[in-house]
Amino acid sequence: MAGTKEIKTHIDSVQETRKITNAMYLIASTKLRRARQELDNTRPYFEALRREIKRIFRTAEEGTVDSPYFYPMEGEPPLNKPSACLVITADKGLAGAYNQNAIREALKLLEVHPDTQLYVVGEYGRRFFAARNIPIEHSFLYTAQNPTMARAREISALLLDGFCGDRLDRIYVVYTDMEDGMTFEAKCTRLLPFHRAHFADASAEPPVNAPFEFLPDMNTLLDSLMPSYVSGFIYSALIDSFCCEQQARMTAMDSANQNAEKLLGELSMEFNRIRQSAITREITEISAGARAQRQR
Repeated sequence: MAGTKEIKTHIDSVQETRKITNAMYLIASTKLRRARQELDNTRPYFEALRREIKRIFRTAEEGTVDSPYFYPMEGEPPLNKPSACLVITADKGLAGAYNQNAIREALKLLEVHPDTQLYVVGEYGRRFFAARNIPIEHSFLYTAQNPTMARAREISALLLDGFCGDRLDRIYVVYTDMEDGMTFEAKCTRLLPFHRAHFADASAEPPVNAPFEFLPDMNTLLDSLMPSYVSGFIYSALIDSFCCEQQARMTAMDSANQNAEKLLGELSMEFNRIRQSAITREITEISAGARAQRQR
């Protein structure tokens, strides 16, 4: 049975751990708020790019647009070359099941397409695949904790080089999407090639009353817009995953704080019970000694 000294040491240890978890909760909440603000600041630009791409398909005649970034009208061609998969994880744990969910989606893709080349963001994912001897084509260091547009363009340029260089058939992105303020889900999305239906929704667009002129032509304009759109998609995935990581860490740290409070309550009760028992025993011994002295 533990004594008061051991219990007091345990209480001090739990209190120090609670300070750390509480600090991590506050840091994660600050990073989450800042990342959401950065995403809101850049989203209008890429929404404008999406509208322009949709406008091209709405005004172009069928068969006049031919771009390597889109599947042909007759359907998806068979796979002849390997695919690439960008897997976005965190640099560290303590975020619940955030990393495991993203890695699970990547493993599902590898089961279907074993020749898929992995491009990994985050130290956690790199160590996971290295420990299981799963080859990694490229690892991006320090990107998970500091997602910026410059790093998104760096990733996009590397992936587009393989895709446009006819070395890759498809590009997938495994990231964590925040569905609302509290829930999130790991997703595996095909980034390239796009289906034309991906930009076919014109319900929110104003009708086209006059023809547009595209200089020098539609295909050249589309080829110049798509790299920026791909960079924006990757940047959005990086920020979205970063927000989900911070939200998962906040939830984990809040749960740890609640468990620490519960444990401290139990330890305090145990400490008080043992101390009261020791005081009662000392009083009993003193009373017995005094009684013995009076009888003598």
